[in-house]
Amino acid sequence: MVRLLIRLVILLASAALGLLVASWVIDGVEITATGFVVAVAVFTVAQAVLSPFIAKTAARYAPAFLGGIGLVSTFVALLVASLVGDGLRITGGVVPWILATLVVWLVTALATLLLPMFFLKEKLGERRGDGGGPVARAQG
Repeated sequence: MVRLLIRLVILLASAALGLLVASWVIDGVEITATGFVVAVAVFTVAQAVLSPFIAKTAARYAPAFLGGIGLVSTFVALLVASLVGDGLRITGGVVPWILATLVVWLVTALATLLLPMFFLKEKLGERRGDGGGPVARAQG
């Protein structure tokens, strides 16, 4: 249960970071303060639901696209998040959509790699604080 919660926090945090970075660096990507939480939640759920479906469909009908599944699911999740509520808006044509997809995909990919290290470091620190195992107790 704890692992599931940590994974959920990591997914939400990575989505939040990705959307924020995209809104900071790409003209035409706007996130409202009031809709930010909804945009992050919708994006995260859409990506979590769509990624396996898109991967399975690509594996069956277009195996050459398997490497781009993350990009495709990020694009579709951005589209869904922009349609639900008013938290995310991408304007200005095709270029902002492509750039937003690339930035959000890159940031979320890096965050999902790096955030677990942070959580594991915190968890190890907590365990060490509880006695630190037999070696720490023997030295203490």
